[in-house]
Amino acid sequence: MAHRSGRHFLQIPGPTNVPDRVLRAMDRPTIDHRGPEFQTLGREVLEGVKPVFGTAGSVIIYPASGTGAWEAAIVNTLSPGDRVLMFETGHFATLWRNLAQRFGIECVFVPGDWRHGVPPDAVEQHLREDRDHTIKAVMVVHNETSTGVTSRVPLVRRAIDAAGHPALLLVDTISSLGSIDYRHDEWGVDVTVAGSQKGLMLPPGLSFNAISDKALAASKTNRLPRSYWDWEDMLKPNATGFFPYTPATNLLYGLKEAVAMLMEEGLENVFARHDRHAEATRRAVRGWGLEVLCAEPAEYSGSLTAVMMPDGHDADALRRVILERFDMSLGAGLGRLAGKVFRIGHLGDFNDLALLGTLTGVEMGLSAAGVPHRKGGVEAAMAYLEAGDAKQMAAD
Repeated sequence: MAHRSGRHFLQIPGPTNVPDRVLRAMDRPTIDHRGPEFQTLGREVLEGVKPVFGTAGSVIIYPASGTGAWEAAIVNTLSPGDRVLMFETGHFATLWRNLAQRFGIECVFVPGDWRHGVPPDAVEQHLREDRDHTIKAVMVVHNETSTGVTSRVPLVRRAIDAAGHPALLLVDTISSLGSIDYRHDEWGVDVTVAGSQKGLMLPPGLSFNAISDKALAASKTNRLPRSYWDWEDMLKPNATGFFPYTPATNLLYGLKEAVAMLMEEGLENVFARHDRHAEATRRAVRGWGLEVLCAEPAEYSGSLTAVMMPDGHDADALRRVILERFDMSLGAGLGRLAGKVFRIGHLGDFNDLALLGTLTGVEMGLSAAGVPHRKGGVEAAMAYLEAGDAKQMAAD
């Protein structure tokens, strides 16, 4: 393929664009992972990442994808034959269910339409009916990457408490951590699952479990076998900054820099920026006369927007035209949404001009692919961003 000038627009909902600062931080010689220089790095990242999760407790870092963190959450807390309560909010909730079933976990999987998040009233109802407390965990995907729907974890926690049920709360934040407000301790989450390649602005390769004391206690008595994923084996050397096996050293250098960038901007500002870009994107979608997949405004995602195609038009054909004509990658529809939606990622290291360039590429692509739409979506997004800037300037 001949060289194409300019930078490729990677606007899938992860992996996201890796900032130059993070790339430079990783561009270092490999060091001894048993030596004092690594020990300092290990202590810094294990402590530094805690505010991103909203926890004062332990965060375990694995050299793995988010799927590894899914597995770690399961094998450290559950036993064969245990029942868990899960909700069909999208493709990744379904995959997490499938993984749990491979370990002999019985999944009470509540059907969903992939346009709504976890219904708190259904959580409470199922747990109230479970009078013998056979359900050992409620497993929730916070931000469903396949749909752009964000479940309201605080309301799920409130529902568990209202039912007076002792179930653990396990939450997948792979496409929300570092992009959407999240509070592990305050919301009473027992295990938070995360990955490096989205809001943390790193390449794929690191995964995380933030764990509560209740989850750690469960890991002492549960009966699923584990070795690589064992929390206890990780926590012992982590206490002095080390890992039980070879860590992804250069990714940890990148993590240290990414966390520094988030702290410099301020997490509240990071979340506000994502909310602002998400709203601008939704205004563009409506300006084109298209429909956002998420049906509940209170559950709109700050990380991505899934856009429904008009009947008779293929989202993958549109994505192919946009890639070939404008060198931009958009997210595909997954599972039952294949060909029916395309996903615009607006998370990570992202600003107003990057968003407007993305939306311009989509609008030009809609025209080039012959997809019925109205002009003016980009202008609607720009007007929203400009109004916000004017309001902020007036306040300053």
